[in-house]
Amino acid sequence: MSTNSKASERINSLLDENSFVEIGGQVTARATDFNLEPKNTPADGVVTGYGLIDDKLVYVYSQDAAVLGGSVGEMHAKKICALYDFALKVGAPVIGLIDCAGLRLQEGTDALFAFGEIYRKQALASGVIPQISVLFGNCGGGLALIPTLTDFTFMTEDAKLFVNSPNTLDGNYESKNDTASAKFQSEECGTVDFVAEEADLYDKVRSLVTMLPDNNEANDTFVECEDDLNRVCVQSDDAVAMLKEIADNKCYVEVQENYAKDITCGLMKLNGVTVGAVANRTDVLSPYGCVKAADFVNFCDAFEIPILSLTSVKGFETTVDAEKKMAKAAAKLAYAFAGATVPKVNVITGQAFGNAVNVMNSKSLGADMTFAWEDASVGMMDAKLAAKVMYESEGEAVQREKAAEYDELQNSILSAARRGYVDTVISAVDTRKYVIGAFEMLFTKREEIPAKKHGTV
Repeated sequence: MSTNSKASERINSLLDENSFVEIGGQVTARATDFNLEPKNTPADGVVTGYGLIDDKLVYVYSQDAAVLGGSVGEMHAKKICALYDFALKVGAPVIGLIDCAGLRLQEGTDALFAFGEIYRKQALASGVIPQISVLFGNCGGGLALIPTLTDFTFMTEDAKLFVNSPNTLDGNYESKNDTASAKFQSEECGTVDFVAEEADLYDKVRSLVTMLPDNNEANDTFVECEDDLNRVCVQSDDAVAMLKEIADNKCYVEVQENYAKDITCGLMKLNGVTVGAVANRTDVLSPYGCVKAADFVNFCDAFEIPILSLTSVKGFETTVDAEKKMAKAAAKLAYAFAGATVPKVNVITGQAFGNAVNVMNSKSLGADMTFAWEDASVGMMDAKLAAKVMYESEGEAVQREKAAEYDELQNSILSAARRGYVDTVISAVDTRKYVIGAFEMLFTKREEIPAKKHGTV
């Protein structure tokens, strides 16, 4: 490599041993303003090239904070853009290891518009090749858009991510609320998917890469399944625990684990094939959970990753703050599921009431197969509440009687199955077997949507 820097060490820690090949190691800054020329700028502050992760080809760039703080200048940006050109030609993921002081002030407008060139390459690559960012140091100002334009973002616990630093925000200062911290960005913003110590981060990135296809046309996520396809599942009310029960080798990689905890999204293998999962963790959907799930569904659909949903929800969050965003967020989730053309399987695992059920990959939105556990319920609302509304003037005895009648006629799984909203009623312990069978049946699914440039939701 062109340097023996921390940037190079990080690449070696991430990739298979001795697999990295550097590109553009002799590139240096061209600017001469502000006495920049005499400074040594090896590789112009960014090491770029390609290598392997578990024998999968990936393109990597790693910023070198020892060279002008790792700041982005004209040639620095050109190297990253050239790496994207390689990745798009070949159809392989791009991983950015970020540690940067931001825009290189000595290069002025050349550096400013260099940011825009990187954004454009990322935008063109979106939905074509997977993009991953790993934040080790500073990532501020215009650079903060780079990880948010990628599909997944990793961050060390001591790294910083911000558009405006905490001390510049009205009424705020860093010791009061460190808005640049990994904790804030992962828990409050949802910008960051994974947070860990640097030593643990490399294995997490490698595990994710092995789950992902090389590009949007590759069908290369299959591995030999050594787990029993008919393995009995231990029923659980915790969605994450249930997804682990369903997954091959009980391995479920959750994304945005610390954000919008009313819903979980992640990747797993089912019979050796990568599947995306979305599941309710609480009785209500929040606007943040809806947007989190919608973004994940869109990612899966872009890369032809089948989608499994576990539905157990009674409604939408009822707070003033949530109400400001709820309709638009729920519409985004409904739009994402309705527009996704990959195989879609839904399992109703608990009480599923109201319109929140519709937006969770319902049959009406286009789910290919809908299963339901024997003890699940699905309907407009809880039977007791429905009876109270319909028979408000009647006594409690009448309301109890009508609630039981409503439960049987409208909320039972058998009632939904008779109407075709549920395809098959199953025992919870057989969930893995039925879900795998459904995805195998749907493997050659083809679905056309109306011709259009893109939607607007």
